[in-house]
Amino acid sequence: MVESKTEKLVLEQRGNTLVVTINNPPANTWDQDSLQGLQQIVRDADADKEIYAMVVVGEGEKFFSAGADLKLFADGDKGVARDMSTCFGRAFETLSQFRGVSIAAINGFAMGGGLECALACDIRIAEQQAQMALPEATVGLLPCGGGTQNLAWMVGEGWAKRMILCGERINAETAQQIGLVEEVVDTGQAKGRALELAEAVGKQSPPAVAACKHLIQQARSGNIAQAYEVERDAFVDLFDTSDQSEGVNAFLQKRPPQWTNG
Repeated sequence: MVESKTEKLVLEQRGNTLVVTINNPPANTWDQDSLQGLQQIVRDADADKEIYAMVVVGEGEKFFSAGADLKLFADGDKGVARDMSTCFGRAFETLSQFRGVSIAAINGFAMGGGLECALACDIRIAEQQAQMALPEATVGLLPCGGGTQNLAWMVGEGWAKRMILCGERINAETAQQIGLVEEVVDTGQAKGRALELAEAVGKQSPPAVAACKHLIQQARSGNIAQAYEVERDAFVDLFDTSDQSEGVNAFLQKRPPQWTNG
């Protein structure tokens, strides 16, 4: 059973899905406590064989997350800046490396570190009223939770530069058009749609999903020719799992598979 060590992150387990609600009103901002809490939650979820998917959503109707609390940086303390950038990086890199499928239910404003959290997830569902931006340069800062890298990879260099260098804020429709989110839903529907996708993940073999996700993300930094061989090796490695045999035999026997994540 995964537990939260901070009241700023509320957990709920629904079947094989862990729902993480960012709960730091009024704008669901991130601080050292919540970032370290997220990192621990993801690590614990990785170790829990009953968790296949994770949904991240903001508390309330207005904010997914407005990012960092800028009051932390008001006095220009470089030590605080280094500590916070480390916390942001470690938390969102850990989220990105979660062995299962992570889905961001963007139910409002996703700004700065809030958007970086969504970028660290595998899939993003946005409500029609959502607004997204990486406005750090507007206040003399820059995205330090993977934003400069993940956004450019996801939407291309041009749109990444518009959003980061020009401080452009985009709505949900534009986000879908440029590939920043995979789906736009009505107000109040993001969490429900994310849970539907998470339930679909539960029908897949967990070891196969983990291997596929690793291979897909490896394309960001690897050589595609070398990745082909890694892909073949990963396919063979699945035959060391009980889920591989269960999946094939369930299909041949025309019955639903019973995954054990082993």
